[in-house]
Amino acid sequence: MPQRRVVTGRSYEPRLRFAEELRLLRAGKGESLRDLAERLGWDPSTLGKMESGRSLGSPEIVEALERYYGTPGLLLALWELAVGDPTQFKEQYRRYMILETEALSLWHYGVSILPGLLQTDGYARELLALGGAKGDELDQQVEARTGRRKLLEEEDAPIFRALIAEAVLRTPLRDTAAWRGQLEHLLEVSRWQNVTLQVVPQRAGLHGLVSTSVMFLKLLGGRTVAYMENALRGELIEENASVERLHRAYDAMRDLALNPDESRKFILRMLEEVPCEPST
Repeated sequence: MPQRRVVTGRSYEPRLRFAEELRLLRAGKGESLRDLAERLGWDPSTLGKMESGRSLGSPEIVEALERYYGTPGLLLALWELAVGDPTQFKEQYRRYMILETEALSLWHYGVSILPGLLQTDGYARELLALGGAKGDELDQQVEARTGRRKLLEEEDAPIFRALIAEAVLRTPLRDTAAWRGQLEHLLEVSRWQNVTLQVVPQRAGLHGLVSTSVMFLKLLGGRTVAYMENALRGELIEENASVERLHRAYDAMRDLALNPDESRKFILRMLEEVPCEPST
């Protein structure tokens, strides 16, 4: 078999390719990181992490780099590929992540935590730190987790319904400001046309998914798969009978949930109970 011809010699891995492109563009200008930071008004350590592949940065900083380098669309496209790259997730989650991006609609029930698609940076950071991640590894995992939020913000975003157990909203973060930000984000998202949030009150009692966090994904062709997850592992369920059984339990629980308007009022009450930061 003939060897594959190398065209550029650059990485085929989206995150590394993005970092390589940033380094090459800066080298072409003959500038140091500090020079670039002064011209853009961004911290040089942030730019350095992006060029080393330790961070992807925000879309705002990527757009600023595009304007500076005169590469309209290129850097943002590479950034989007890097953010959505399933290889940045642990092996057992990769197939699910691919299916998630292809789904026409998604339905979620969270028994103990918020779904990744709704998590803010602060929520994801505290949650992922509990698993032992720290430093650059933690930064990368937070970016990968919260980068999934853009799936719900795109022009052709899928329909998303989330049933959230009351206990999830009564389990605050240690960081009060981060918890307030998370609740505010839920209120904002609940008003999006493609998103429906419903709270399952504790008074609903026991139900068929009482100990199960699950996401249903409706795929092209009408097929639906389910993904069940706990603190140790996730399992993709594709067998029709098992998916149907889980879906019946989900539908029954939806009947027990507060309607969307009542759910927004419930989240607002939770927000009002969050202590305000002392003024300085």
